[in-house]
Amino acid sequence: MTIEYEAKVINVDLDEIVEKINACGGRKVGEAFMRRYVYDIVPGDKSKWIRLRDTGKEITLTVKKIVHDGIDGTHEVEITVDDFELTNKLLNQLGYQPKSYQENRRTSFTLNGARLEIDQWPLIPPYLEIEGDSRDHVIQVASLLGFDEVQLTGENTIKTYARYGIDLNSIKELRFQDQD
Repeated sequence: MTIEYEAKVINVDLDEIVEKINACGGRKVGEAFMRRYVYDIVPGDKSKWIRLRDTGKEITLTVKKIVHDGIDGTHEVEITVDDFELTNKLLNQLGYQPKSYQENRRTSFTLNGARLEIDQWPLIPPYLEIEGDSRDHVIQVASLLGFDEVQLTGENTIKTYARYGIDLNSIKELRFQDQD
């Protein structure tokens, strides 16, 4: 499994963080509406799951494993597939039923060789993800943006939702129109 070197800064102001990224020399590389199905590998095991995600440009099938909540705590194996719904049907035939469907919006930037993602999810404030080549690289880019290491977390989206009193595991369909 590949190690992701990634950290989140929770509850960012959207306009302010875009301004910071631009002021530091960041470059916007795109926007995406993303949708995903999430499947339990072993029901009840929250440390490992399957994600089928469509970014609008690419569809990936990923097994994610959380080893710990640090910057280097998520391990994954990922492949590209060519059909979102057909891959879901294939997984269904293999016995995997989606435990949830989720949507989010993402604005992507690059800065000093790192990928920055501003994620907007239904029901919670936006957050910033910083993905780099190493733990130190993530911390360096965060510092450039004015964030201390103590402000960074490697927690997954389930734990991020829990910060706001929301049990993401209990939401079968997470869509933006649900906020209306």
